[in-house]
Amino acid sequence: MKLCHAIFNRENYAAWLFILPALAGTFVFIIIPVICSFGLSFCNWDLINPIEFAGFDNYREIFTEPLFYKIFLNTIVFAVSTSVFGVIIPLILAVILNDKIRGSEFYKTAYFLPFITPMIVIGVVWQWIFDPNIGILNNLLQIHINWLYDTRFAMPALIIVSVWKLIGYNMIIFLSSLSTINQSMFEAAKIDGAGTFQTFKNVTVPLMSPTIFFVVIITAISSFQIFDLIYLMTQGGPLDSTNVLVYAIYKNAFEYFNVGKASAIAYVLFVVILVLTLIQWNLRKKLVYIEE
Repeated sequence: MKLCHAIFNRENYAAWLFILPALAGTFVFIIIPVICSFGLSFCNWDLINPIEFAGFDNYREIFTEPLFYKIFLNTIVFAVSTSVFGVIIPLILAVILNDKIRGSEFYKTAYFLPFITPMIVIGVVWQWIFDPNIGILNNLLQIHINWLYDTRFAMPALIIVSVWKLIGYNMIIFLSSLSTINQSMFEAAKIDGAGTFQTFKNVTVPLMSPTIFFVVIITAISSFQIFDLIYLMTQGGPLDSTNVLVYAIYKNAFEYFNVGKASAIAYVLFVVILVLTLIQWNLRKKLVYIEE
């Protein structure tokens, strides 16, 4: 009995020893900042002078500022567009590559490379591609569009880059899901006379719906938190046409030195993501096949 007790204690000690670094990192870099930022959202602080309690002034200022609603709309447009195209395109590519076409392994690698490429490299390359004078895109299309300097085209340009970067990652997830589907399902559909589109609609999509649901959620959450692409390519311009919530947090905190307002915007973003995720989660029984 004593031996069992000693082994049990040693096992507990080893387990705590292994998970302690992760717990410490989570507590120091996530839990404490979350608590502090929530408190700062009710204060005024410029990183230099003492912190002053401001009540709900920061939230009141946010919701009475016309620019906030423009930024909020930009965030919604970017997140929804990226989520739609960043799921549909990889799904179609995954279905095509799953048929073992010639060179499929090469295509898988090529599509996945953008995802593991550092964002700074992607930003520089795509700035050159979108350049109105020497950019390859305008030269190929034989047009002259100021992609990153026109309020009509800056946001679509960023959406293109974001979707392009996400395609490989989401496609690999879909390919993994496709590999688990019993091939007899597709064979039965062919025997019944179903065409390619009918098989995709009535067999592939329903059986992959749990994976599609998962990819939609993670893509939407990451799209709402976009920052690096905006910072590298447009800095929120022109005329705030690409300014989004996370970039607004950065500008208020580290350019305008209004940490309280930045923290308030961060919690507005948190509530938005939470509400949308809960809505998606509650819809899963209607959207996900064989979901209990």
